Amino acid sequence: MMNNILEEIVAFKKQEVAQIKKEVSLEQLVKSPVFKRVPLSLATALTEKGSSGIIAEFKRQSPSKGVINATSTIEQVTRGYLDANVAAQSVLTDTKYFGGTMVDLMNARKVNNIRPILRKDFVVDGFQIVEAKAIGADAVLLIAACLTAEELKKYGNLAEDLGLSVLYEVHGREELDKISDLDGKIIGINNRNLKTFKVDLEHSITLAAEIPDTCIKISESGISNPRIITGLKEYGFEGFLIGENFMKTEDPGLACKQFIDQLRS
Repeated sequence: MMNNILEEIVAFKKQEVAQIKKEVSLEQLVKSPVFKRVPLSLATALTEKGSSGIIAEFKRQSPSKGVINATSTIEQVTRGYLDANVAAQSVLTDTKYFGGTMVDLMNARKVNNIRPILRKDFVVDGFQIVEAKAIGADAVLLIAACLTAEELKKYGNLAEDLGLSVLYEVHGREELDKISDLDGKIIGINNRNLKTFKVDLEHSITLAAEIPDTCIKISESGISNPRIITGLKEYGFEGFLIGENFMKTEDPGLACKQFIDQLRS
């Protein structure tokens, strides 16, 4: 089952979104009170002077690890991440596999109005991008393994039209090739192979060499030590998405602060 977990998630997600679309209209989303809010730029947050480059994630569980943290609240963790001086925050909104909800992101937004929030989910329909804007997200994730080149372009354009930042996630060359006109895009390299769940930092470094310097390169998964970041920076990485490493502790915000303090020392 693990080998096809991505396919399973995508198949389920298509059903889930089809159901939501029956109950919620695009018009309703556009009328959301936060829809008019001007999103914060993820690119700016990652590259501005003094940025920690850390995108800290709120994640209760995952298919590979099971329950990671069932006790910390989104409000506590968001405050902790802000105190730690993260560059941005990522909130999982997938319920079935990751135990997250859209309400989590809305609650994070109530606490955090100074750092970009990435809606971390499996986008399979443009509806989810409009939905992301309606719940107060600043950025969306597009996973190249789940989408065709055409879909990546269409959904990327839609997000940009709405003022949202886009993080394109890739794991290999063939996925990178699906993204048209890489220039200036935010490209996340997932060190974890979503088909096997193995983490391989070397793989990411090799792939990073094939990404133009005009892109903002993000390293995702398996970053457990500030020294890893120091090494990755030498290969042009500017952003680092970290979830489990903080969430597996009793106080994710504190773990994040200690991590960033070590990074700066």
